[in-house]
Parts: sequence; C-alpha cells; structure tokens
Amino acid sequence: MGSCAAALAAPADGVAFDGRTAYHVPARAVALNPQAITVSAWVKLRSAGGSQVFLNCGRANNVFTFYLYKGNVRMLVGHQDPAYAHATAPSPKANIWVHYAGSYDGKVIKAYRDGKLTATTKAPGKMTVPSGDLFIGALNESDRFVNGWLADVRLWRRVLCDEEIAAVAAGKQNGDLDKGLAGRWTQAGLAGQTWASQAPGTLTARRAKKAALIMNRKDDGYRGIWYYNQRSNDEYKYKYSGGLGTYCAKHIPHAWYVKQADKTFFTYGGTRKGSNTALVHMVSYYDHRTGQVPRPTLLLDKKTSDAHDNPVISVDDKGTIWIFSSSHGTSRPSYISRSTKPHAVDQFECVWEGNYSYPHPWYLPGRGFLFIHTHYTEGRSNCMMTSPDGVNWSERRFLSRIARGHYQISRCYQDKKVGIAFNYHPDTKGLNWRTNLYYMESDDFGETWKSVQGQALELMLSKADNPALACEYESKRLNVYLKDINFDAKGHPIILYVTSKGYESGPKNMPRTWTTARWTGTEWDVQGGDIISDNNYDTGSIYIEAENAWRIIGPTQTGPQPFNPGGEVAMWVSRDQGRHWKMTRQMTQDSAYNHTYVRRPVHAHPDFYAFWADGHGRRPSDSRLYFCNKDGDVFRLPVEMTSDFAKPERVK
Repeated sequence: MGSCAAALAAPADGVAFDGRTAYHVPARAVALNPQAITVSAWVKLRSAGGSQVFLNCGRANNVFTFYLYKGNVRMLVGHQDPAYAHATAPSPKANIWVHYAGSYDGKVIKAYRDGKLTATTKAPGKMTVPSGDLFIGALNESDRFVNGWLADVRLWRRVLCDEEIAAVAAGKQNGDLDKGLAGRWTQAGLAGQTWASQAPGTLTARRAKKAALIMNRKDDGYRGIWYYNQRSNDEYKYKYSGGLGTYCAKHIPHAWYVKQADKTFFTYGGTRKGSNTALVHMVSYYDHRTGQVPRPTLLLDKKTSDAHDNPVISVDDKGTIWIFSSSHGTSRPSYISRSTKPHAVDQFECVWEGNYSYPHPWYLPGRGFLFIHTHYTEGRSNCMMTSPDGVNWSERRFLSRIARGHYQISRCYQDKKVGIAFNYHPDTKGLNWRTNLYYMESDDFGETWKSVQGQALELMLSKADNPALACEYESKRLNVYLKDINFDAKGHPIILYVTSKGYESGPKNMPRTWTTARWTGTEWDVQGGDIISDNNYDTGSIYIEAENAWRIIGPTQTGPQPFNPGGEVAMWVSRDQGRHWKMTRQMTQDSAYNHTYVRRPVHAHPDFYAFWADGHGRRPSDSRLYFCNKDGDVFRLPVEMTSDFAKPERVK
C-alpha cells in the first residue's frame, strides 16, 4: 500500500484525470464560509512534478487553492487581498495513493498528510467571498491540470479538528463528519461525464475540457490590459500598476519592422471588450504604405490577469511572424505560435508548448533562433535555447543564477551577436532588492559566452563577483532597473537603466536616475544625472543613430498620477555619448493617464519609432495603445473600429 499505513483507507480506484480535463461546479452552490473551511482528497499522480491543482476556487492566490507546487502540497488561502499564505505537506510519490487535507479558521492555515498535521501557518483575515466556479482537478478551464487520479474529494464549511481529519483518512463512517459538508465527490455514481455529489442536496460537477488555444479572431479595436503588482497601502496604491500592454522591460521585442513588406508588426497584452484585466494576446501591424492598421488579431486567451504573461514577437528570413507567449513562473504553460503565411497576421498555429518567462527570441539568418529567457528554478535563472526552425528546440542551457537570480534584457547586433545585460537579487534581501550591472555576449549562436573584454565565461555564473560584472552598485545600496540595450557602430554595448534607493513608490527613494553604461573598448563609461523621473518602472528606449546622435524616448516627465509608473513621454538627445542630455520635445501633455513602457521596434522605421500604452496609475482603467514617429509626433491606435482598416489618430 506504499505510503498508506494499515490504519488508512486508501481507495482501490478513483476518477482518472488526463492532464487536459477537469470538473467544475458553481461556487454559489457550495456557499463557502470565508473564515471556516476544510478540504480533503485522496491523490495518486502519474508524476509528482510541476504544478497540479486538486481543488480551487477563484483566480490564483485569491480564495483558496489545494494543490501540488514545487515539491510540496499546499493549502493556500488568500486571506487579505492581495496577500496570501499557505501551509505545506510533503509531496506524494508517483502512482501511490496519499491522503491530503487542509483547513483555515480565519487565523491559521493547516496542512495534513495521511491524517497527520504537517504544518501550521498564521494567516489572519478571511477569504474573498468566492464567485464563478469551483474547479476539481485544475486551477481553471486551461491551467494546472491533474495528471493522475483523485478520490473522495470533500469540502466543508467548517474547520475539522486533527482527530476528525485522521478519521476521514482512516475511512471511518461517522455521521458527525458530514456536519457542515458542502460537497463530496467520489467515483461512486460516476456516469458519463458527471461526477455525482454525495453532499446534501443536488450538486453535479460538469466536465470542462481545455479550451482551444489559438483563436485567430479579429477584434474591433485596440485595447490594452490594466495590471498591478503588490499593494502598498499608501496614496500610490501599488508598487507598480497601469496600462501595461507593452510590459515588461524584460520582454523584448514588442514590434519589428520588415522592409520587404513595409510593415511594422507588433504584439501586445490586450483585453476582452468589457474587461480591462483579462489578458489576451493580440497581434497586428502598421502599413507604412497606407498609414493604416487592420483590426487586430486575437491570438489566444492566457486565462490570467497577470501581464507578466505578455507576448513578444520575432520575424524569420522567410517573413513568418512568430509570437512567443510568456508565463510568470512555472504555474502556467508558455507557447510559441507562427503565422501560416509570410507577412500576415490573420492565421497562426501553435507549434510548441512548454515553459519560460521574460522572453527574448532573436532570429539569426542562416542559424535559426537564439532564445534568451528566464526559468524559475530555485530563483530566476538566465537561460537560452536554440532552434533551427522554431519547432525543434535544444535542451535549456543555464547561463547564470547568482544568489536568488536575475532580471535580464538583451539585443541582437547586426544579426551576428547577442548581448545580455542583467542585475541580481542578493540572498540576504527579498526579490524587490536588485542591484549590480552585468553584461555577457555571444557571437557564435550561444556556443560560447564572453565578457565584454572577450574573456570566455565559465557557465553557469554563480558568484556576484565575476568577469561579467560591469558596474557594482551593491555597496552603494542602489537598486538597478534595466530598460534597454543597444550597440554603437563598432558593436560596443550601451546599456540604459535607472538607479534608485528602494523599491517603494513615492519621493523617499528619489532620485531615480536614468543612467547609461557604454563600453569604450577599454572600460565602462557610466553617465547619468540629466534625466530624473519619479518611478522605478518608468521605462523607455535608447536609439544609437550615430556616434554623436543618441536618443531616448520615454515617460520621463511627471504625469497625471505622480510617482506611479510612467508619466508624460519626452524625447531626449545627447551629442556627447550620454554625458549630457537635452530634452528636445515633450511628446504628450495634459494626459488623463500615465503613459508607460515605451518600446523600441527591431529595425525601427522613422514612421513607427516607439510603441507604448497608457492607463491610470492608481485604479483600474481602460488602456489605449500609441506609437510615435522619429520627430516625436504621437498617434493613438483606434479603440473602436467599424471597418477592416483605419488610420491611427494624431494626438494633439
């Protein structure tokens, strides 16, 4: 009987889950008590890896989730929106029945394995009153499916004591155990595609198959997603927030000009009509011959509100459009899709499913894709994969994981060399502390990675003091927020980033200094001080147009929501390689919302020189999409379209 002692009552069989199917019931039917809940289930998994959800109500980290994650079974409760906590029990071995239970009483969360208490975690508060559906065997209709068997899944509106949990695991028939029972689902009564409930009253679970992934549907306008991260309980409301359709700085690129088609293709995090937070991946283009855009293509619904799952774009030498659909960590799948016709965005097909975060897919003609990305394994690891065709991929190669990992940005130079700039998270502080500036590059399709001086690096990097270190900021107690990377005519990197004293929004962490680090051929020339903005997540791009013609376009000016991400967009020019900057034009003014995340297209055309979104910095709002030309004229993509094509509106 494996891990089940004689006193336990492991089932002989259970309901099979195939990794693509789950069951769901209306949350209102179980009428949960937000301060008193117990869940239990017998679990047998084909593999004890990944993330698999046994029972869930609400979006991730919101109401409660009973699930396998990172080698443990968690009872997670969203006890103070957006705060959540969890208690854990050791994970099961493959193909062995194990009984798990969890409870929450408004004060603590408890987890149990085989009838025994394994952990207790403080979590004062109460769950959000659930709405929507309760899912059995998945997080929702498309995410974190169980691959194995579940049996005797129960849900109570009260907290069971330790002795009662042990009795449930032992299979004891005690009428008192049914007190407060909201639902019980077993193999008994399984008929067709329903799972009979043994709870009082009638409650039937409906089967929910994984939704079709690629949608290939035209939308009637351009609408970006609104997103926030980490409430701050002050006047600024959040660590960062706003219209984040072109978020984040570690997603590169969002737009790509193709000379053969004379179009700039772009992708962004959009949202469904009637919502401002449901993430859908959108693809479109700007036709430089006509000055028009088509109705955008709705590629896929990511089934999340997390803008970390935003897409990026790449184009191969045949004109195929590639969309890389990211995930925030390992809890959701990532995808790669390609257009079925060159230089067209009407039809896509999904060619790969797996997992990656913060994607940078660089297509090198004659070689294929050098895919820089992050993988969440004991921190944020800098990684790469290669593919000759976008379908068949190499094993993931780990480039760096120092302490708790990194954020990284990258760019390709003349289709020959890829350079990566990154910071790191020290072990001694939380992930909001990010410091130091590192750089590495490869000119042989990722076979060898070198420091800027040409020294071959021993991978993976694991020490903070290593040959890739460009600028040390840890001793200065400064955070480093990466923005963009570019190259001069000699292929020397120029890195754009912002430094500040801390992660919180507001004036206390000023100054937030826009800084450049330029490799001269012998040393790093670090310059900054002329451009100061008011939030760490103010993000813009740097253009190296000539040796003495550098340009920055970004939301550097105070916007309608001061000290929140973004602001008014301005254009800055330097004639002395970043030593001094002069603002030549404020491109937006008197805006209702902050403009955020100004992104530079690959091979940027003068008529579509930067791409971004806007949104309210302190509350959910609609979000519009914008682009500008090289002169700084700003255009808004049409929010509502009544015809197949439309000209973007010039913003006064």
